[in-house]
Amino acid sequence: MSDTHTAIEAMWKVESTRLIAGIARVTRDIGIAEELAQDALVAALERWPDEGIPDKPAAWLMTAAKRRAIDRLRRGRMLALKHGEIARELEFEQQRLGDAMDHALDQVIDDDVLRLIFTACHPVLTVEGRVALTLRVACGLTTAEIARSFLVPEKTLGQRIFRAKKTLSEAQVPFETPRGDELRQRLASVLSVVYLIFNEGYTATAGDQWMRSALCEDALRLGRLLAQLLPREPEVHGLLALMELQASRSAARTGPAGEAVLLPEQDRALWDQAQIQRGMAALERAQQLGGGAHSYVLQAAIAACHMRAAAAADTDWESVVLLYDALLQIGPSPIVGLNRAVAVGMARGPAAGLQALDALAAEPALANYHLLPSVRGDLLVRLGRHAEAREELQRAMAMTDNVREHELLSRKLKNIRAFVESGSGHSST
Repeated sequence: MSDTHTAIEAMWKVESTRLIAGIARVTRDIGIAEELAQDALVAALERWPDEGIPDKPAAWLMTAAKRRAIDRLRRGRMLALKHGEIARELEFEQQRLGDAMDHALDQVIDDDVLRLIFTACHPVLTVEGRVALTLRVACGLTTAEIARSFLVPEKTLGQRIFRAKKTLSEAQVPFETPRGDELRQRLASVLSVVYLIFNEGYTATAGDQWMRSALCEDALRLGRLLAQLLPREPEVHGLLALMELQASRSAARTGPAGEAVLLPEQDRALWDQAQIQRGMAALERAQQLGGGAHSYVLQAAIAACHMRAAAAADTDWESVVLLYDALLQIGPSPIVGLNRAVAVGMARGPAAGLQALDALAAEPALANYHLLPSVRGDLLVRLGRHAEAREELQRAMAMTDNVREHELLSRKLKNIRAFVESGSGHSST
């Protein structure tokens, strides 16, 4: 690949979101906007290697998209209008569209990007469709890149994006940022999509990697952008704080061979202190805005408890339990209950943790969730009930599709076996 092509690709990563957003403001259709932007990119790839990259590449791309929009209009009108009406109609429409695109060229502002994100995350779409379309149009990823990140065939991912764009068009979803109560309702959808992207990167559900760092970075990029665009929304800052604090541990979460390293065993010297500071600042901002009782803010506060501890043993687990209690009050969730049981086990002993965990055993949402038997196995090990622990960890292994998670559980089973065989584990039965 030539240096020019490499530079174009890098520029596209930066400019594509704003370009698509500016065009969508005019066309009112994300699908058409993306097509026009892609056409402009193709034109750049054809011409810039010979002509050189222009001083204002974004403006060049918008102009190219404008020409293609007018060409599209001309072809459509020539099919739809009688011959005698063509010239007059085209002249009017081309002038209108040209003026609008010129305005977009000068006014590709952050509001357009915000509209783009809210439209891509519209509740009319499936969760999978929202995620795929957001990564495509708001993060500038190719279909192949998204498919690789989520370990699905490129064709499947492409169909998902196509259906999402078609659904938005057929539902005539307006290209706008909602206001008032609708903004708050839609914001929850936007934030959940961003956090879903982050979580898939932070702990992959399948494949042979413990983490997919690129997805974490994409989610952080969206979170930082939303914090700029919605500076008065505490949950936006809460989610950003949570992601910054979690991501700060990335370098310590894998070993030399890519193996998973859990929080208690992590080398805290590897934690990114600058990122921790950014996360703490975002958390403070969220709390100042009155968001202390919001879900993402509380989760960020839990992450902050871990950040403040110089060693795992220094963690204020009682505060973590209280924060989980607050989370359960505002939004009962089996997953939150599971995490709370872990914290109770650390704060008040494994027997108390097991009691809290077993209260969740009948939850349908946890029936096939590998972390339930995994956590139960850990608590049973601490209680010296090794035979039961082995059964739980084996059950967890059968539930996970992630190679690194499987390896982690296998190591725990080997440790139990070694402990028992050493003669120290006579109480396991």
